[in-house]
Amino acid sequence: MRAMILAAGLGTRLKPFTNSHPKALAMVNGKSLLQRNIEYLQQYGIKEVVVNVHHFANQIIEAVDINAGWGSTVYISDESSEVLETGGGVLFAKPFFEKETAWLVMNADILTNLDLNKLIAADKALSNDTENYIATLAVTNRTSSRNLLFTSSGNLVGWKNNNTLEEKWAVDKNKTATAETIIAKAFSGIQIIHSSFFKALNLTSKFSLIDAYLQIASTHTIGSYDHSDGLLLDVGKPENIEKAEILFK
Repeated sequence: MRAMILAAGLGTRLKPFTNSHPKALAMVNGKSLLQRNIEYLQQYGIKEVVVNVHHFANQIIEAVDINAGWGSTVYISDESSEVLETGGGVLFAKPFFEKETAWLVMNADILTNLDLNKLIAADKALSNDTENYIATLAVTNRTSSRNLLFTSSGNLVGWKNNNTLEEKWAVDKNKTATAETIIAKAFSGIQIIHSSFFKALNLTSKFSLIDAYLQIASTHTIGSYDHSDGLLLDVGKPENIEKAEILFK
């Protein structure tokens, strides 16, 4: 399996560091987030990785070159001319996945001990070789400003901003809420995407993966895998760098 690490974002929450660096090169106990996640993927035999770049792109390219990909084959998806957001970034990197039936995508600014073997096994069980299955999203029960909304069977149907109460639904909200229990989960920024994603996608250029999933979930199945029993830390905020240095040696 190949993987993609999303590292093109501006990292505005991680200022002042990101005033002169990409967030993927923020350090935790002497290792950058990018190095840590490349080495994390290696633990599960994933050694071919594409990294998208935009903000201070040359710094990431140089770090990859100097460190020989930290032992992995690392390809660069260059979005220097325009940041394409998470979904647009995956679409732009489509040539890297042409021969893959499924691949893993993760944010550069998260650290976790999620067992990817369990995620991959869950994805295989959920997809059951059907073209209608698009992706498996890793989620937890943690408190978050935004939640993905799933049916009791674990399929994506919507999204909610808990601060503004804005909601987006992939299906008829009233019919779904009446027929099934709706469960809110926090997205972990890790997912396995199937090649059917590109066939079902109607968005182009610049868009988020969440918007893509909500568009696709109206006609296809997007499942979930809960790993609330493990560690997950969003290191996109300065205060969480200190937490990360305690949790991830």
